[in-house]
Amino acid sequence: MANDFAVEALGRCPLFCGLGTGPRQAIAQTLRTRRFRRGEVLFHEGDPGDSLFIVASGSVKVVVPSEEGDEAILATLRRGDFLGELALLDGAPRSASAIALEATEALALPRDRFTALVASEPAIRDALLSALAAELRRLTAHVAELHFLDLTGRLAARLARQAEEHGSRAADGSIRLDAPVTQSDLAAMIGATRQSVNKLLGEFVENGLLRLDRDTIVIPDLEALVRVSRR
Repeated sequence: MANDFAVEALGRCPLFCGLGTGPRQAIAQTLRTRRFRRGEVLFHEGDPGDSLFIVASGSVKVVVPSEEGDEAILATLRRGDFLGELALLDGAPRSASAIALEATEALALPRDRFTALVASEPAIRDALLSALAAELRRLTAHVAELHFLDLTGRLAARLARQAEEHGSRAADGSIRLDAPVTQSDLAAMIGATRQSVNKLLGEFVENGLLRLDRDTIVIPDLEALVRVSRR
């Protein structure tokens, strides 16, 4: 059963979904299952890169911590996403830390197996290059937002991106953000304070851009939120 779970998880991951069942079963034999509690660290910035992680359940934030204890959130990852590939490719230490946002189960693929697969499986190599290009584009857009948008625009843009990537759409067209992202997390994503984010969320609710339903953010009209991000 454990192997079936790993094969299914590999099938949801962009790196491995292009492989047949047989190759995925072979890869699953080399995976180690790791379980993390909310707030537990998968790896720290500066750690050696010894494994690729595939998120089988739960969610993870990738952060760059400061010496003062603050953090900048670079990405939030969910089921089917993978992380930790950069340190495996160049042999350098981890460039960021990864922390579980909730109870999370991850599959760890050892570095030697990962590099062998990249060298021998064109489908994995092509998927990896595509994923790296997409991540570079995403980070370029994020840098542009930090430089050119005010705080209102940055928060609207971040919420819109969260909705597009991780939201669930209801029958009325609204989108729910059920992911466990706190106001402090949102602040760390856009370079703001939690108090500023709290105030802006209140303004968004007053303007009809958002609804708060049991601490879950509901976006009634995604296009309206996108327009705010482009002002």
